[in-house]
Amino acid sequence: MASLNLNGVSKAYLSGVTALHNVSLEAEDKEFIVIVGGEKCGKSTLLKVIAGLEEPASGTVTIGGKNMADVETKERDIAMVFRQDPLNPNFTVFDNMAYGLRLRKAPQALIEQRVKIAANILGLTEVLYRKPKVLSAADRQRIAIGRAIVREPKLYLFDEPLAGIDENLRRDMLNVIINVQARMQGTFVYATKNLSEALTIGTRLVILKNGLVQQIDTPSNLYDYPANTYVAFYIGSPTINFLQNAKVVKEGDGYFAEFEGGKLALAENIVSRFEKIEEYAGTGKKIIIGIRHEDISTSAEGNLTAKFNKTQSDGEATYAECDLSGQPVLATLGSKAVNGAEVKLAVDLSRLYIFDSETRLTLLKRDGGYKNTGHKDADRLPFPYPEEQAVIEKLTPKKEDTKKKLR
Repeated sequence: MASLNLNGVSKAYLSGVTALHNVSLEAEDKEFIVIVGGEKCGKSTLLKVIAGLEEPASGTVTIGGKNMADVETKERDIAMVFRQDPLNPNFTVFDNMAYGLRLRKAPQALIEQRVKIAANILGLTEVLYRKPKVLSAADRQRIAIGRAIVREPKLYLFDEPLAGIDENLRRDMLNVIINVQARMQGTFVYATKNLSEALTIGTRLVILKNGLVQQIDTPSNLYDYPANTYVAFYIGSPTINFLQNAKVVKEGDGYFAEFEGGKLALAENIVSRFEKIEEYAGTGKKIIIGIRHEDISTSAEGNLTAKFNKTQSDGEATYAECDLSGQPVLATLGSKAVNGAEVKLAVDLSRLYIFDSETRLTLLKRDGGYKNTGHKDADRLPFPYPEEQAVIEKLTPKKEDTKKKLR
C-alpha cells in the first residue's frame, strides 16, 4: 500500500472558477482519511487530482514517496469508486469484478482467487454469476467496490459512493467499507457531504469549505478543539449554540463573558487556555461564545434566564428551543416548562468555546485533553474570516472574465 502527500495543491477550471486553493494534507499507509464538506467545496475535484483525472494548477501529489507530476492515471495504481458507479449490464457479477484484472492481462488463476476473496468479503458469493440488473442498488455498489479491491491497488478513492442509498442500506454499506479497509489493509480516501458517514469511518477528517481546508484532525479533536466557528458548527448534531457580541470583563480575580441576556463566569480551565485574555478583558473587543447542546440544559437553577419556545426531538433525545434575548439556544431538556414562559438554563462553564468575533478563530489553546496524532497538518490554521472572504472573492471569477476565457 502507500502513503499520500499533497503539498499546496490548487485547481482552477477554464471558466475561472478555483475549486481548490493551496490544499496540503498527508495520509499514512493504511489510514482512512475522509474529506467532508458541503456542495461544491472541492471534494470530488480533490479526488480527481489525486487520481490524475484532473491536472493541478500548482502543488504536488506524492503517492508512496513518488511525485505523480508525470505519471498517468493508469500508472498510479489507484482504484476509484464513484457514486452510482456504472456496471456492464451484460457481464455477470464475476466478470464485472474481474474486468480491471483482465485489462491488465492477469493470469486466470489470480483472477479467480481475487474475485472470490473479494466476493466473500462483500457478501456477493451467492450472486457471482448473476447479472447486475436483477440485484439491489446496494448489491450493485458492492460490486463496484469489489471491482476496485480485486486489483489490490496502493490507494483507494471513494467519491460519495453511498449517495442516494437509503439510511438502513447506508449503515450496512458503511460496515462493509469498514470491513473492506480492515481486511485489505489499504490506504482509503473517502469523500462525502454526509457528516455521520464521515464520523463513523474516518480516522481523520479533512474539513473543506469553498476549496479551502478549514482543519484536518480526528473526529474527537475536531469536536473538542475546533480551529474556527465553521468547524465548531459543522462538527456536531445538533449544531453548536453561538452567543454573539460577547465581551470579556474582569471582576476581582475572576473573568466573565458578558452578552445581551446574561453573564457567564469563565472557569479556571478556560482562563488558563485563553492565552490573550488581557487583550480582551475590559477592552470591548468582541468574542463569540460557543456552547454545545449537551453542555446546557433547562434546570430549576441555572446561569441564564431565557424564554422557552418549544421542544424538538431527533428520535434519541428531546431538546428545548429557547430565546436568550433574541439569540436562539438549543438546550438539553431537563426541567419542563410551558411554551412562552421563562426558564433557567444551566451551563457547564468548563466546556465553553471562545472565538474572536472578527477572525472567527478559536482563542483557546489546546490542553492535555487534545490527542496529538503527530501530523503536521493538524497544526495548520485556517484563514481568519476577513482574509478567507478576500481569498474567495479573488478566486471567484467576474462574469466578464468568465466570458473572455470561454471564447
